[in-house]
Parts: sequence; structure tokens; C-alpha cells
Amino acid sequence: MKKEVITIDENKCNGCGACAAACHMGAIGMVDGKAKVLREDYCDGLGRCLPVCPTGAISFEEQEVETTVTAPHTENIQPETLACGCPGTNSKTLKRENSPELTQRQTDLHTATTTAQTQLQQWPVQIKLIPINAPYFHNANLLVAADCAAYAYGNFHAEYMKNKITIIGCPKLDEGDYAEKLTAIIAQNEIKSVTAVRMEVPCCSGIERAVKTALQNCGKMIPWQIVTISTDGNIIAN
Repeated sequence: MKKEVITIDENKCNGCGACAAACHMGAIGMVDGKAKVLREDYCDGLGRCLPVCPTGAISFEEQEVETTVTAPHTENIQPETLACGCPGTNSKTLKRENSPELTQRQTDLHTATTTAQTQLQQWPVQIKLIPINAPYFHNANLLVAADCAAYAYGNFHAEYMKNKITIIGCPKLDEGDYAEKLTAIIAQNEIKSVTAVRMEVPCCSGIERAVKTALQNCGKMIPWQIVTISTDGNIIAN
């Protein structure tokens, strides 16, 4: 499989740091006075770093990458990096107006007249795509959720997403550990609280473990809680 991979020519780099400042994903950083690719998998491929480089040291090169799938260990699946510049990776804040509680819909679906409103406050939501220093993290209540949770628990938006910044992932299917990026998000932003919502299945322990590790490593005292949802949609630990 071929994909676009970011490369930096250190011989051309003059150490100005403009590319690192332009990279909102944390893929580029300054090391010993030179720009370096810190995490290739953080790069969204949108090329914000290209026009700001005064020496033309940055480029995207098409390379052949081997991908292997080993059954039944699906955690070894290597997901494709979104180097295509997909608009879905563009970061933005979503404005939501407060609406009345949908108690009638919750208690009697047959007589409800209002459609439940989404409580999503930002885009993107996938942990691998979320920018570390996105403005919506300032003074945010952070929700870190297994992506299955919103499908298993019917009132997920109203009970867990409301007034929170939501980021999701699947530790079984996503490559790598979330702890490093979560640590960076919590350490570099004013996070008010952290809620982790996981499923009861064993692979979902990766969400809980990453959140706890990030909280230990960030050097901050932040209120937190872990919520576990059963596969039939009930809260079994809170």
C-alpha cells in the first residue's frame, strides 16, 4: 500500500520553528535546533507546515508501506494514516444552544414530539485525529469514551456528552497506546475534569488504563471518574 509520508531535510532546516508552530497535531517539534517529525502518525496530511517553511525543507513523499493482518490478534492491524487531507480531520468548535430536557421522550417514546439534540461540542472526535492544543480544551470537562459506548447506552449524549469535550477511540483497533497523547492534552491544557466511559469487554480496559496513566503522568490533581457500560446497555460501574 502507498501513502504520503512527511519528511524533513535537516540540511535545509534553518531552525526557525515556523513549521512546529503551524502543526496543530503535534507531529513536528524542535530538537537540538532542528525541526523533526516526532510522531508520523499524528500528521493529518493537510500540509499547514509546507507554506511556512522558508527553506523548502519539508515535503510529502509517496512510500510503499506494508500492512499485515494477523488473525485472531486484531490489535496488530495497522490502520492507514489519513494523509489524503480528508476534511474530516479539520478541527473546529461546534456551537450548541441549550434546549429543554427531553423528559417526555425519555419516559414515553410514543408521545414524544421532539428529536433528541446532539451534545457534540467539537470536531474531530477520534483520539488519533484530535489536535493536542485545540482551543476547545481550555477549561474543558473532558470525556474519553470507547466508541461503542454511544451505541450501547441510549442516553449517552444527554448524560455523558453534555457540556463536555468528547474524544473517542477503540484500543483494540487503533494502533498504539492513547496514554502519551492524553497526557499531552491534559498537561498542556486547563482541563477541569476527566470522565472515562468504557465497555465491559476486556479490550476496553485500554481506555481506562490510558486515562489513569495520563492522569498520573500529567502532574496535575484533576477530578476523574470511570464509567463501565455493559454490552446490553446498562451502567454496571460508576
